[in-house]
Amino acid sequence: MLNIALFGPPGAGKGTQSEFLISKYNLFYISTGDLLRKEIAEKSKLGMEAQSSIASGGLVSDEIIVQIIEKTITDNPDSNGFLFDGFPRTYIQAYILEGLMLKLNTSLNCLISLAVPEEESVSRLLNRGKTSGRSDDNEKVIRNRLREYNEKTLPVLQFYKDKGIFEEVNGCESIENVTRSITAIISQELSKSLFNIVLFGYPGSGRGSQGKALAKHFGLEYVATGAMLEQEIAANTATGRKITELYENGQLVPDEIVVQLIEKKLASSKDVKGFIFKGYPRTLVQSYILDGMLKKYGSSISQIIEIEVPTLELISRLDERSKTNSCMPYDTSTAKIVKRLQEHEIKTVPVIQKYNQLHGVIKIDGQGSFDEVFARISAAIENGFKHIR
Repeated sequence: MLNIALFGPPGAGKGTQSEFLISKYNLFYISTGDLLRKEIAEKSKLGMEAQSSIASGGLVSDEIIVQIIEKTITDNPDSNGFLFDGFPRTYIQAYILEGLMLKLNTSLNCLISLAVPEEESVSRLLNRGKTSGRSDDNEKVIRNRLREYNEKTLPVLQFYKDKGIFEEVNGCESIENVTRSITAIISQELSKSLFNIVLFGYPGSGRGSQGKALAKHFGLEYVATGAMLEQEIAANTATGRKITELYENGQLVPDEIVVQLIEKKLASSKDVKGFIFKGYPRTLVQSYILDGMLKKYGSSISQIIEIEVPTLELISRLDERSKTNSCMPYDTSTAKIVKRLQEHEIKTVPVIQKYNQLHGVIKIDGQGSFDEVFARISAAIENGFKHIR
C-alpha cells in the first residue's frame, strides 16, 4: 500500500499534482474538507456531529475527523493506497495519523512538500482570482491564509523530517517538472517495497515447477515449505531430526517449526525484490500467520494467483508423476491422490476465498504446455508490477 501526504501553501499546485497521483497510482483521495461535506450531506452520525460543531461556531474536533478518515480507509479496501491532502494540519494531528496508520496495519510512506515562496503564492492566487470569482482570492485573505499555513504546518513538516520521510519539491518549476520530481520520489519509495506472491493450486497443478521458474525470471525468492523441511533433514540439524521423528510417527510438522523456517528465510534474504510462496499458507490459521510475519518485516502480500486445472486432469498428472523420481508420498495410489485433493479443498480453498474477498485472486488456466501456462502467469505478474509502480 502506498500512502502519501501532499503538502504545500495555497497556490502551490496541490490540486493538479493530486489528480496525477490519484490516476497514476490508483490512490484514494483524502481531503478532510471534502469528507466532512460528504458526511454532512449524507446526514451520517459523524456528519451530524460535525455540522453541530460548525453551526455553533466551533471547529470540527480531531476526534470526529479521525473517525471519518478511518471509516474512509476501511470502506475502500481495494485502493492501492491513500493520498492525504492537507492532513495532518497540526503537530497533534501528525501523532493522530501515526496511531491510526498503526491501527490499520499500514504507515505513511512519505510526505511531499511543494515549496513555493510567499510572493509566488500571492501572485498565483491573485491571478487565479481574476477568473475564479472566489471571494478569498484577495491579497489580505491570501496573506492570512499563508501565515496560518506556515504557523501550523512547519511543526508538522519537522515531525516528518525527524521520521526521515520528508521530501521537498521545488513548486516553482513547470507542472511537468514538478510531476517528474514527485514521480522520482515515489519510484524510489516503491523500490523499497517487496513484491510478494502467494501461488495457489491443487496438487498436480504445476505450482512447484512454475513457482521456481517464475522466481528465477522475476528475481524473486522462492519459498516452498516442503523443500525447507527437506533441507533441514538433509543437513541433519536439530530441527531436521525433530521433523524426521514427526514423519516417522506419522505426524504433521507443527506451525511452530514451519514459521521459524519461513522467518529465517525472510531474515536471511537480503536485497531481494520479493518472495513467491508455494505450499504456504495451506490453512486459515497459516494465512493469518503469514500476514503477521510479512507485516513484521514491513511488507504484505502483493498478489495472489491460483492455477486452475480440472480434477480429472489433476488425477491423471499425479498418477503419471507416481511413475517418476518426482513421486510424492500421496501419489502412490488413486485413493491417496483423491484424499490429498479433498484435503486441499477442505483446508486451502477457504484460504483462497478469504484472500479473494480481501485482495482478489487471479485465476490462471493451468492447462496446456509448461511454457503456455508460464506465459499466462508472467503476464499477470507483469501487470501487478505495473499496478504498484
